[in-house]
Amino acid sequence: MIVKGAIFVLIGIIVGVVGTILFFRMDKQWKQILVFAGSALSVGGAGRVVIDYLEVSKEEKATVILILVIGFMISVFFSFFLLTRLLKEQTGNNVIRVLDIFLSYDGFLRDYYESRKKEIDKLIDSEEIKKKEEELSAQLKEKMMVIPNIIDKSVPIGKDDTFNVENKRYGEPFVPEYEIPYHADIIAKLNGLDKESAGRTSGNGFYYLLGDVARLHSAMLSYARDFMINKGFTYCVPPFMIHSDVVNGVMSFEEMGAMMYKIEGEDLYLIGTSEHSMIGRFKDQIIPEKTLPLCLTSYSPCFRKEVGAHGIEERGIYRVHQFEKQEMVVLCKAEESMEWYEKMYNFTVEFFRSMDVPVRTLECCSGDLADLKVKSCDVEAWSPRQKKYFEVGSCSTLGDAQARRLSIRAKGSEGTYLVHTLNNTVLATPRGCLLYTSPSPRDA
Repeated sequence: MIVKGAIFVLIGIIVGVVGTILFFRMDKQWKQILVFAGSALSVGGAGRVVIDYLEVSKEEKATVILILVIGFMISVFFSFFLLTRLLKEQTGNNVIRVLDIFLSYDGFLRDYYESRKKEIDKLIDSEEIKKKEEELSAQLKEKMMVIPNIIDKSVPIGKDDTFNVENKRYGEPFVPEYEIPYHADIIAKLNGLDKESAGRTSGNGFYYLLGDVARLHSAMLSYARDFMINKGFTYCVPPFMIHSDVVNGVMSFEEMGAMMYKIEGEDLYLIGTSEHSMIGRFKDQIIPEKTLPLCLTSYSPCFRKEVGAHGIEERGIYRVHQFEKQEMVVLCKAEESMEWYEKMYNFTVEFFRSMDVPVRTLECCSGDLADLKVKSCDVEAWSPRQKKYFEVGSCSTLGDAQARRLSIRAKGSEGTYLVHTLNNTVLATPRGCLLYTSPSPRDA
C-alpha cells in the first residue's frame, strides 16, 4: 500500500515537471489541465502515503519518509532548474521581463493585478487622501520645528542668564568722581530727544531723535558700516519685511511670538534684525562652494515687541520698539563655523575698543540660548553711571539649523551639503549713542 502511494507521488511529480517544461510552449487550457493533474496526483499520493504511514510498522515508516524526502527534493530541483533555463532563454535575465511573462501567461493574476492597481491609484488620487496627507505633513513639520538645536559641548550649563560666564575683559572700567546724569536727561539738554511727541504719534517705546544727536546716530552707523567693509564684508541693505516661511526658517515659534510684528491681512512680518532677511535671501538656493564663505554686513531698521522680562524703557532709548542696526552675517562650511564665530565676536570687541569703550565678552549658558543656537556670546559695554556692563552685541552660530529649515545648500566636488550660518551685531542704535553720553578715561 505504501509503495502504491509513493508511486502516485512520483507520477504527480513527473506530470508537474512536464507541465513546467511545457509552461511556455502550449496554450493556456492544456497547460492548466496538465499542471492541475500533476498537483492532484501528488496531493492524492501524499495523502495515501500518510494514511498508510499510520498503519505500518516502525521499520516501514523509515522507508516511507525516505520516499517522500527523495520525491520532494527531485521535484524542487527539476522545477527550479527547468524554470531557470526557460526564463533565461525568454528574458535574457531581465527581471522585469520575467514578471511580465508570468503576468501575461496567467490571465487571472494579470486581471487581479490591474484591478487592484486601478483601485490603489484611485485611492491615492482621491481628494480625501491628499487632504489627509497635507494635514499629517503639517502636524509633522510643526513638531519637528520645535525641536531645539544641539548645543556645543563647550556651552556652560545653566537655567537662565544669571549662569552666563564672563570670558574676557577689554579695557579698564572707569567711574568718574562726579555723578553722571541719566542718558535721557543728557540728550534732552542737547534738544536731541522727543519721546512725548512720539508717544502721541506711535505710543510708548518710540522716539524722535533731533539735531546733533540724530547726526551722531547716523554717523555711528556709517562708521560701523565702513568698519565691516574694511574687514572684507559686502555691504547690503535688505528688505525690511519678510514672509512667514522665512520667519519660521530663521527662528523658533516662541521667539517669533515674542518679537515679530505681523502686517494685518498680509503674509508679511517686520524684521526684528536684518539677519532674518539676509539669511532668507538664500532660501532654496544652492551656493557654489568656491564662493564660500559669504561675508555680509547689512543695515536695517529693526522692529520688536520686546515682550518678556526686559520690557520697554519708559524714559530712555535703551530698550525700544524701533531701532537701527549694523549686522554681520556669514555662511560657511561646517568645519569653518567655529573659526568664524571667534572672528566675528572679536570684530565687535575691536569696533568698540576703537572708540575707547571698555567691553567684556560673556559666554551664554544653555538656558539663555535660543532654540536654534549652537553657541552664543554677548559683547557688553561698560556703563560708568550704572557701574555695570550692558549688552551691545550678540554673536551666535546656529550650525545648519537655519540652512536645514530654509534648504540652503552648497555644492562642491563631493556633492551638496547644508551650510552653517552665523550672525553678530556690529552696532545697534540709538543704544550706541549712550556710549557718547558717558565719559571715558580719555575724557577725564
